[in-house]
Amino acid sequence: MLKLYNTLTRKKETFKPLKDNKVNLFVCGITPYDYSHIGHAKTYVQFDVIVKYLRYKGYKVFYLQNITDIDDKIIKRAKELNLDPKSLAKEYESYYHEDMKLLNVNSVTKYAKATGYIKEITSQVERLIKKGYAYKISDGYYFNLSKFKDYGKLAGRTIEGAEDALSRIDDSKEKKNKGDFCLWKFSKMGEPVWKSKIGDGRSGWHIEDTAITESFFGPQYDIHGGAKDLIFPHHEAEIAQMESISGKKPLVKYWLHTGFLNVSGKKMSKSLGNFYTIRDVLKKYNPKVLRFFFIQTHYRSQIDFSEQNIENAKNSLERINESIIKLKNSKDNLPEKYYKKVKEDFINAMDDDFDTPKAFAILFNFIKEINKKGGGKKAYKLISEIDNIFNIFDLKKLKTPKKIKDLIKEREKARKNKDFKEADMIREIIKKEGYIVEDSEKGPIIKRL
Repeated sequence: MLKLYNTLTRKKETFKPLKDNKVNLFVCGITPYDYSHIGHAKTYVQFDVIVKYLRYKGYKVFYLQNITDIDDKIIKRAKELNLDPKSLAKEYESYYHEDMKLLNVNSVTKYAKATGYIKEITSQVERLIKKGYAYKISDGYYFNLSKFKDYGKLAGRTIEGAEDALSRIDDSKEKKNKGDFCLWKFSKMGEPVWKSKIGDGRSGWHIEDTAITESFFGPQYDIHGGAKDLIFPHHEAEIAQMESISGKKPLVKYWLHTGFLNVSGKKMSKSLGNFYTIRDVLKKYNPKVLRFFFIQTHYRSQIDFSEQNIENAKNSLERINESIIKLKNSKDNLPEKYYKKVKEDFINAMDDDFDTPKAFAILFNFIKEINKKGGGKKAYKLISEIDNIFNIFDLKKLKTPKKIKDLIKEREKARKNKDFKEADMIREIIKKEGYIVEDSEKGPIIKRL
């Protein structure tokens, strides 16, 4: 029985979709003004595993993700680069999709750009005005928090914290209450603008999400996900907006949030010089290594990114892959009931709020056992089934290019003639080609770097 930790209730709850086995799930997407960083990768890889596991369990998941393609940050960066904000957003969105493809994050059903839902956004603002939740000042329309008594129920607070993701668009001295947030910003000279009955302008940050989710899912849906820093005020504002418009509670049945990512014990920041884009890391590491690095930790837990930690993940994954590749030509020496038990234990771990650390512990013990007693096609099949969720293993034997094979033959010849200087030189050439040679009693073992 699948249980999820719900941020709203602060406890694990048995998962029961609003309608049969259909699951509507929304995760906050990127603001494309720069290359996506490893914090983004953590959240989207972990939700990719969550969605793939839900589908593995037989749920029909519609996974929706927004793209905030108009924002203060986009406008500011476009001015700095002397570019059109729309072109800038489009360019960096395409880089994001490239990064996700490399990381095998392919579970999203629909990416929805904020600028494609202006009509839905202004409709929500108009309804909030009509119901008395919104008010107008010189620079736009704002949500009046004093009218919504449940504000703070998700975060358990109403005051901003140091880790919160904030929007500069909400700054105005004319606001009625300090926490009031912008719904619709009137246009400024030289900024993107959309014509509307409520005044020409652009959307606030929070309203785009509820406008997009309402257009796909209606006023209520099953799961909302995102990084922990979005709980307040972003997700809190979404609740205030949609529950005020519809009068239905709760907006979302289950709220899931991923833990923070630090770099060598500190918050990732450009000013500290410890900021890494996904592209920075993938220049050095295989995407599957980065993916494994994120999912070996529970999605709600904090991760510390360091060279040592990712090297450890790389070495662990290499050892697993070596064991898996041997299975296809091995004999199954373990009883059928053992494989059933491993699968049951794996499912039980994942059913407990997607407990990937426990799932990996079960998998590592399984691999240890089949290495000791022998496991063949049945073991390979079970690992392949699990990897449809994790997407981290190399299930096919490494094909060595002819050039590398010829170099290995030359090296073996040099070693036979005890010309170790020549052998070492050839090893370095092989390394530069992206491969490494390890000597064993059965002959040379070739691995991709």
